[in-house]
Amino acid sequence: MNDEADSNRLAGEKSPYLLQHADNPVDWYPWGDEAFAVAREQDKPIFLSIGYSSCHWCHVMEHESFEDETVARLLNEHFISIKVDREERPDIDNIYMKVCQAMTGAGGWPLTVFMTLGGKPFFAGTYFPKQSKYGRPGMLELVPHMASLWKNDRGRLEQISEHSTAALESCAFTGDERKLSDKLLATAYSRLEASYDEVHGGFGGAPKFPTPHQLSLLLRYHDRTGDERALEIVGTTLRKMYGGGIYDHLGKGFHRYSTDPVWLVPHFEKMLYDQAMLSIAFLETHRATGNAFYGAVAEEIFAYVLRDLASPEGGFYSAEDADSEGEEGTFYVWTKDRSRRRLGKLTAESSASDTGSPAAATSRGRTYCIYRARPALTRVLSAR
Repeated sequence: MNDEADSNRLAGEKSPYLLQHADNPVDWYPWGDEAFAVAREQDKPIFLSIGYSSCHWCHVMEHESFEDETVARLLNEHFISIKVDREERPDIDNIYMKVCQAMTGAGGWPLTVFMTLGGKPFFAGTYFPKQSKYGRPGMLELVPHMASLWKNDRGRLEQISEHSTAALESCAFTGDERKLSDKLLATAYSRLEASYDEVHGGFGGAPKFPTPHQLSLLLRYHDRTGDERALEIVGTTLRKMYGGGIYDHLGKGFHRYSTDPVWLVPHFEKMLYDQAMLSIAFLETHRATGNAFYGAVAEEIFAYVLRDLASPEGGFYSAEDADSEGEEGTFYVWTKDRSRRRLGKLTAESSASDTGSPAAATSRGRTYCIYRARPALTRVLSAR
């Protein structure tokens, strides 16, 4: 650790995300030659953590583990710890996210990677709690276990790292120009159709992401083949998403994803790239159908981006944090009394009669999130 006010090496960085971790007891290094040189000098493996400033679960892992003296002591004793902002270094994030997806079948942030002195990964995952829960090992167990394996079975870990690196290189894009065959496009379409939710739109179950890139593929498939089913899937999905709580019906714009399969309760973070890709999907669906609804939603998204994500310097902010007042979604959820006062007695009373909504108690009492039950009525339903 540096001596200046007990800050670590991240105190001199410019990234908002790295600066959030500058006062952690973890002896963080930014990505660079120094960290790898120290790892080789001390013969310590590397603990890599990648996230970004508006990431909710990044905040959770920091609070639970990286601010904890015991976890920090374990990391400092056995590893060289590197912190990376994925918005500052998307190239690094892209490499290790592919490794995580290959190793685990899933990905996300915070991205957690244990790797060799040369940066080759032998274990990867996303969020890990301080203590084991949610079916995940805790940092208090995981860090000593990885340290023990490095000490007692390094050869096996290095073999795993070589295999993971070779697998990643084998599937890397070579830059060869290849035309997409009709058979390949048809296969992609059939797989999307097979995972399509006929009732609520979208693909798969919870957590449910908007996946606008998949909608764009379906729109192009429709344009190429004339298959009306592809267009129907896109239109239904966009309407269901817009009607759910994943869409901010007051402030406009889409939240990151839905925690349930019906688009009701969102993870409240808002991403600039989601707004960009979803607005394209709505505009292209408007063009394909001639339905003004889709164009109007795109205009709402643009209005939100220009109002809340445009910076005075002329650029755009990359995201809005899900957390406020120390909790996720506080800015967006409503108490029943507040919803009655602000939205009118009808909307508040209508929520109490709807038995199909998930309900839960919080320390601040029962709270609600807004969704559009039908075009003419905005209602309030239990959210948290």
